[in-house]
Amino acid sequence: MGGFVNSPPRSASLSPLASRLGARIRLVLGMCAVGLLLAGSPLRAAEPAPPRLPPFNLRVYRGPDKTLQPVQTPADWQQRRAEIVRAMHQVMGDFPPADRGQPPQVEVVTEIDCGTYVRRWIRYHTTPGTPVPAYLCIPKALLAQPGLRAPAALCLHGTDDVVGAGTVVGLGSRPNRQYAAELAERGWVTLAPNYPHLAGYRPPLEAAGWASGTLKAVDDNRRGLDLLDSLPFVRAGQYAAIGHSLGGHNAVYTAVLDNRLVATVSSCGLDSYPDYYGGKEANWQPGRGWTQHRYMPRLADYRGRLAEIPFDFPELIAALAPRRMLIIAPTRDHNFRADSVDRLAAAAQPIFELHQVPQHLRVEHPDCEHDFPPDMRQLAYEFLEQALPPAPAKP
Repeated sequence: MGGFVNSPPRSASLSPLASRLGARIRLVLGMCAVGLLLAGSPLRAAEPAPPRLPPFNLRVYRGPDKTLQPVQTPADWQQRRAEIVRAMHQVMGDFPPADRGQPPQVEVVTEIDCGTYVRRWIRYHTTPGTPVPAYLCIPKALLAQPGLRAPAALCLHGTDDVVGAGTVVGLGSRPNRQYAAELAERGWVTLAPNYPHLAGYRPPLEAAGWASGTLKAVDDNRRGLDLLDSLPFVRAGQYAAIGHSLGGHNAVYTAVLDNRLVATVSSCGLDSYPDYYGGKEANWQPGRGWTQHRYMPRLADYRGRLAEIPFDFPELIAALAPRRMLIIAPTRDHNFRADSVDRLAAAAQPIFELHQVPQHLRVEHPDCEHDFPPDMRQLAYEFLEQALPPAPAKP
């Protein structure tokens, strides 16, 4: 049992007064010793966190001495980008340790003939817990001619608690969401995983160590890319991501944290956090908006001080450079403001210019509400095909 060791008995020849004086002297000496020990201790008061770097000025980074330095080269930018990623994990939490050396186990539940492609309803395993339900669409030409390989895309769905990922393969009642099916018709392999805590997919979050549903979704997507890497009819290593609304920002988060995504399309998926619904504080109460269980509950800590959120979409979009990014921001979107998108894109553009690919960042403003109309989907497919031509090819 721990604790202090009892002192040995004192000599009986000492008087009570001498014993009391000796005890006081020992107490004083002990206190002095403790003071000297603390004075020489390496423990110091914690240094205050450095101030948040300006989210709309991406041409500065924090140097080794903590002073602001100009971003003049792609290597300088990597210093700023690393700080952005650390800030994401500060809010989203950390990935759990996992072995990424093997593709996830997959179970095919059903397969349906869709004309030019087959649609498989599958479950694949990520971290321990509930397997991820997903749709995998495969052009028939790839199955008929072994050895051919085609590009592949993550197709991430919007908020739908009925069919979830089914919306992007043409199921459910929502029009203009079937981009996984349409890409498959163009010769792409498409994977559409369900988002956590929607449409019956209820993986454990807190119990499994997840600080946010956002990062769990990103991890599911990354393991989905591992799955695509293993398929013999897929051009492995480079992929596209496309999503609407919830799927739009899910695509951006995943692309920042996985460099295999070389082209990303976000429809109605983002604006600057302080601009979300005009920055009304009611939308930042715990369990509302971005702070919901399936998003990032820690963002509720920034209610009333949104400017202090440690990362924002100008930085996330810039973090994708020199890869390709298309943002579709309708002028009448009731969720995300088109003018905010213009400001954040203008802030990110210099980083694409730094990498000598200014054309890789593109913004479109269709005259519609929170939707992904046919002309914008066609534009999105052409944008993705600039990075990943769709014609099947032998390895």
